[in-house]
Amino acid sequence: MTLPHGPQEAVRALPDPAAVDPAVLATLLARHGWVRRGGPSARYGRWTPPGDSDPGTSLLVPAAGGFDDAVELLADAVTALSRSRSPSARSILLALTVPGDELRWRRELPGPAHATPWDDAERLQRAARAMLAAGAKAGRSRAAYFGARLDTWAGDFLEQVLVVGGGPVADSGAGLTAYTPAPEGRVVVTTLVRALEALRDAVDYRRVSGGPEAFENAVQAGVSRELVQSVEELVRGATAAQLTVAWSAAAGPPGGFGDRRIALEFSPGDLPALEEAAALLERIEPAVAVTVVGLVVRLKRADPAGPGSVRLKVLGGAEVSEVRVRLVDRAYRVAVEAHLAGAPVRVSGRLERRGGFRRLTHPGALEPCGLEEDERERLLKTLGEGGPGA
Repeated sequence: MTLPHGPQEAVRALPDPAAVDPAVLATLLARHGWVRRGGPSARYGRWTPPGDSDPGTSLLVPAAGGFDDAVELLADAVTALSRSRSPSARSILLALTVPGDELRWRRELPGPAHATPWDDAERLQRAARAMLAAGAKAGRSRAAYFGARLDTWAGDFLEQVLVVGGGPVADSGAGLTAYTPAPEGRVVVTTLVRALEALRDAVDYRRVSGGPEAFENAVQAGVSRELVQSVEELVRGATAAQLTVAWSAAAGPPGGFGDRRIALEFSPGDLPALEEAAALLERIEPAVAVTVVGLVVRLKRADPAGPGSVRLKVLGGAEVSEVRVRLVDRAYRVAVEAHLAGAPVRVSGRLERRGGFRRLTHPGALEPCGLEEDERERLLKTLGEGGPGA
């Protein structure tokens, strides 16, 4: 049998009953409002769905996995969940199939109940993806504005995240759930939670006091322009927006969080402060002095004897994948020769925030550079992924 899924979702097998921890299943059932019948010391607990969502369903879950019939009972419970009409049953099965921390976004929408605009799911996915990417970058380092820096790092994390569209929720709204790896991805999620809490406090401070300095102070907590813009995207067009986090039942809560409920809310009334914060955070992030080693992948100039622009695929020296740099004639000719030879070049300059830290200004002398063995392997891999092109 397979796990219940939407029309555009991947088909996933049900969790293996032999691998299901009864304590984890019980924790998930309680988290989603299922009611346990029977005394606390009983060897088995009978669980029923919340309210009248599925009156014909009940699960008999052993208190531990050491009983002779434990696997058989867990198999019956998993099968019953797969057939249940309770909205939470699918979430419980997903949490058992893909163990991890559960992040759930919700947008309250104006208009009639269950009338979700067709493009709202795309907006919700963009906001959630941008928020996770901002958390991944802040988990690696702090910056008021990242731009293209650490895009590869954030992309690698997002590849590990399972995103499940929730469709309409409650009376009028849309939901989305993501399962992040735990404990491997905990740094990202804990950083994201603390950053959003700091952003919530800074927005409240701005609305009450009129001062924007709290946004600058919140950078050390992980707040960035990218995070602020993801919250803007989440809120815009909605009447309210919320992110809730449920820690992996198997891994338990991370240190410093305990069992407290994580629920962060923003509203359209926050948008003026958020817009001001995004502009401020981009403005205060300084340019970065770097020495970049890269491969020349594009060359362009209007005058055969004048300056020109080149694009470098970065091999080292900066946390971006590509940079553009404008060179004088002599340096441009060196770049052409290096491009024809397939050799990397080295150049120093200032990585400017304009254009998302993709532009190198005030360049020094550009020179070809030799390759160490590990750099050679990296270059060969880079060439295999696309290679230089004029």
